Amino acid sequence: MSVRTRIAPSPTGDPHVGTAYVALFNLCFARSQGGEFILRIEDTDQVRSTPESEKMILDSLRWLGLEWSEGPDVGGPYGPYRQSERTDIYQQHAMELVDKGHAFYCFATSEELDEMRREQVARGETAKYDGRGLSLSAEDVKKRLAAGEPYVIRMKIPDEGSCVFHDLLRGQIEIPWSQVDMQVLLKADGMPTYHLANVVDDHLMKITHVIRGEEWINSAPKHLLLYQYFGWEMPELCHMPLLRNPDKSKLSKRKNPTSINYYRHMGYMPEAVVNYLGRMGWSMPDESEKFGLQDMLDQFDLRAVHLGGPVFDTEKLDWLNGRWIRENLDEQAFANRVAEWAINRDNLARMIPLIKERVEKFSDIAPLLGFMFSGMPKLDTSHFEHKKLDNETVRRILQYSSWRLDGLRHWSRDGLYEELNQLAQGMELKLKDFLSPLFVAVAGSSSAPPLFDAMAILGPDMVRARIRSALEASGGVSKKQLKAWDKDYRLLSAARTEHPEEQA
Repeated sequence: MSVRTRIAPSPTGDPHVGTAYVALFNLCFARSQGGEFILRIEDTDQVRSTPESEKMILDSLRWLGLEWSEGPDVGGPYGPYRQSERTDIYQQHAMELVDKGHAFYCFATSEELDEMRREQVARGETAKYDGRGLSLSAEDVKKRLAAGEPYVIRMKIPDEGSCVFHDLLRGQIEIPWSQVDMQVLLKADGMPTYHLANVVDDHLMKITHVIRGEEWINSAPKHLLLYQYFGWEMPELCHMPLLRNPDKSKLSKRKNPTSINYYRHMGYMPEAVVNYLGRMGWSMPDESEKFGLQDMLDQFDLRAVHLGGPVFDTEKLDWLNGRWIRENLDEQAFANRVAEWAINRDNLARMIPLIKERVEKFSDIAPLLGFMFSGMPKLDTSHFEHKKLDNETVRRILQYSSWRLDGLRHWSRDGLYEELNQLAQGMELKLKDFLSPLFVAVAGSSSAPPLFDAMAILGPDMVRARIRSALEASGGVSKKQLKAWDKDYRLLSAARTEHPEEQA
């Protein structure tokens, strides 16, 4: 059977470097074996999934040169390749499991389940589903369904013993069934959870090897059991080591920019980013640090992946990117890449409205627009001094704005104004004062072209990264403060939801 691997990103936010990392290794393994690499969109979270996010994922992976042979944009024999277009398939398979006695209806409300977990924790037990749905008689279930009561479908889990499975990198893994919850397979809205959709899609799309992050190891027993329930052969499993921050914690945007678009907008070469991701847990046979995608494809051996948590160090990436610029670009190629990056006609045309009324000669352009082409502004606490805002208020503005912008689904000038204006009102600050730290964070100065227009052009990745960088420059936030501010921010957000008329 021909090797088939896949990447299945969820379009609920910025395209993550972890997605590119796993995609790269899936691509290299499949192509090194003469197989196919597939892209599937896991958009069953209908609240958070957006077409904009899907487009960003596809664009960013293509920018890196990671091409797929089947997917939502190119088609293929096993489509559709968006899970939201496959709901009938999942519902049919969920009912098949119910009919076979491998899954069951659960009518418990969220309040009942919350109370169940509280009682379990109070008794010193692990919080997990207690199997109450299994006690319902067939007649009971029939009556509740006829009455239109909302329900979910859960899978049955063995009471005793352990699940044993093989991992291509880690060998035999054993997990007691007592640690595995009775997973929801079909939600009350009729949409599948990741676990059901993942197994059904991988089987129907003939995936032979599932290469994914190690955070999914504990889900493997559920998936293995579902394959057994359906009578299918399970693909080979390979759990890649997670990317880490320099302090060895899991890679997070609080400590490292995690969006592929950030590195694209910062002016990194895609070849260098792929090269760097390839070095995360793998080495060329000759230990060379600089290599291209084709070099990796030619030399790839999955068994050479090592399990130590690879550290994502942007200083090392800077060094590697510098080598690619110096060693691979002559003067003409350098000029072409710079023009392609940002100094191009289309990009400049978007910025001209920001400064045209303030320009008296063309040499005024560079000082006015310099922040649009730079990375992180060099800032310290002195940049945030304000006659009406103390340092704690400045840091609260930056932190609350970061949280608000992280949750913004559609990035536009008017949307940014609406969100930040509402936040300023919630914090009982005049908009002019509230925006002062954000001007400094985004533009490096309290005097700059219109802020919301500039933020819209810079894009979410760069703006969010600059605000997080500014927060550290202004003094940062302790864990104790973060906990208190998070509570306050949630109260502000709840008040906004409960009284939207007051925000009009």
